[in-house]
Amino acid sequence: MPIDEDALAEAFEQRRPRLRAVATRLLGSTAEADDVLQDAWLKLALADTDSIQNLDAWLTTVVSRLSLDVLRSARVVKADRWNVEAWESVSTDADADPAAIAAGNERVAVALLTVLDLLSPTERLAFLLHDVFGQPFDEIAPLVDRSPAATRQLVSRARRRVRA
Repeated sequence: MPIDEDALAEAFEQRRPRLRAVATRLLGSTAEADDVLQDAWLKLALADTDSIQNLDAWLTTVVSRLSLDVLRSARVVKADRWNVEAWESVSTDADADPAAIAAGNERVAVALLTVLDLLSPTERLAFLLHDVFGQPFDEIAPLVDRSPAATRQLVSRARRRVRA
């Protein structure tokens, strides 16, 4: 039996902070992240919800792919993409203490954003999903059209570039 629209909207809203964090960290822009979330909601609203076994994984996949599409497109001007305040203000924990969020290290954020800009969109996606959000390689692999072993190598290569 399909999920009613109100229950679907509530389920999406419960996951919105994490999905927004994924999109913002991939794109470096809260405005672009919000556009991606709107597109993800539309895809969910039109999807056959009976076929979705794991809503968290499905939404993370959709948001990741939409973000990757934005990164590959000319919609975002590279120089304007990274917004340090947006990066630092994103919390993956809906109950996070605002003071703890505000206490982030700006120098580290700026350095990481600069390095992330050197990675390809695919490397950035795999690196952030694994090293920042803790997703396993077998869940990331379909998003980057690689095997789990090749995805592990992709993340390893991205990690080396970030550390260099």
